[in-house]
Amino acid sequence: MIKEVINLISLWALPAIILIILTIAIIRKVPIYEAFIEGAKDGVKVSFNIIPYLVAIIVAVSMLRASGAIDSLASVMSGLLTRIHLPADILPLTIVRSLSGSAALGIFSDIISNNDINSYTSKLAAVMMGSSETTFYVLTVYFGAVGIKKYRYALLTGLCADFIGIVAAIIVARFFFG
Repeated sequence: MIKEVINLISLWALPAIILIILTIAIIRKVPIYEAFIEGAKDGVKVSFNIIPYLVAIIVAVSMLRASGAIDSLASVMSGLLTRIHLPADILPLTIVRSLSGSAALGIFSDIISNNDINSYTSKLAAVMMGSSETTFYVLTVYFGAVGIKKYRYALLTGLCADFIGIVAAIIVARFFFG
């Protein structure tokens, strides 16, 4: 019963939100099409403004992956990771996750393809993907789009949140799957 209600809500949530927005716009006599076009123009301007930041973060992550630096760090730390019962395959994901979602997705795909889908490593990687954010990407794109240059405290807060998310993912995965 509950599952059916959740499925029904998820099916109709987006159309309902769009309908509510359009209804409110009509009531307030907002020129809907013109407002949409104006928003699209602003979106294109923001896209052009963030391209240099996106290129920088993509190049940095690609260089780290291609150079083998992340894999080397994982092999160096494998002894410590074994002592705390953490698979060495997970370390690249923990490093890259805060940098780039697409790079993290690539590493996640590698973890899934190299391990059984029902293995502890695969399940831990899945929980990590859902419990952390691409902090550097978010700061680069969103802060770059609005021209914020000083984001030291936001970076520190984001990295702390990523660390807590990774630790929580390890605890939750060990509790449910370990």
